[in-house]
Amino acid sequence: MLKLTAIIPTGNERHNIDAVIASVDFADEVLVVDSYSSDGTYERAQELATRVIRRKYENSASQKNWAIPQAEHEWILLVDADERVTPELKQEIQDILKSGPGNYDAFWIGRINHFMGKRVNYSGWRNDKVIRLFHRDKCRYGLQHVHEEIETNGAVGRLSNKLYHNTYRSLDLYMEKMNRYAGLQAQDYDAKTGKLTPYHFVIKPFWGFFKHYIVQSGFRDGVVGLTIAYIQCYVVFMRYVKLWLLRRNRP
Repeated sequence: MLKLTAIIPTGNERHNIDAVIASVDFADEVLVVDSYSSDGTYERAQELATRVIRRKYENSASQKNWAIPQAEHEWILLVDADERVTPELKQEIQDILKSGPGNYDAFWIGRINHFMGKRVNYSGWRNDKVIRLFHRDKCRYGLQHVHEEIETNGAVGRLSNKLYHNTYRSLDLYMEKMNRYAGLQAQDYDAKTGKLTPYHFVIKPFWGFFKHYIVQSGFRDGVVGLTIAYIQCYVVFMRYVKLWLLRRNRP
């Protein structure tokens, strides 16, 4: 059987660390990459993980790309602290490690998303997927500040089972996170966005709401779907406000 390193990036994830490490207990190495947590995450991870390494956080892609070459084994399962490997997914991954990945250098894994205590079945999250099982020496994350994804020249397969994902602790904390994402997205969009116009401040936010709530059937998720659509509208608006501020304050 091929050996596996599970990488878990953390930053003040004390409330998640026990459960996420338990969900990857089948890995031959559990490597926690901590960005100088101040809530006890680092100390608890040292008790549970195979190794814990620390690095000041720049952005998600940079943190993960720094960690990947430090994995002991060639195959990596990268799991965020707010995700869990389900028993079914665990078995599927073990089967691949036992039989071999074939011609694939990486695998897409779908996610079962929960928000505000409810499973989200629509709202644009229905077909959410991420590349999380991959070959250490053939894959790296693209250099984006937000929504980074694995890049590889090889073939990418798809697993049948999914990760459990719950990014929500409270609405206030989630909005803080979205505000932070909007600022990071402003940096990503700077080079590819021309002159800012009412299209960016009015049409694109409205389309974000309409897409998630109507086109992607967010209304079928009830209040949760309405909240997701509103937040998406807000994040798009704030992205361009922060881009406007970035350009205005630039020397």
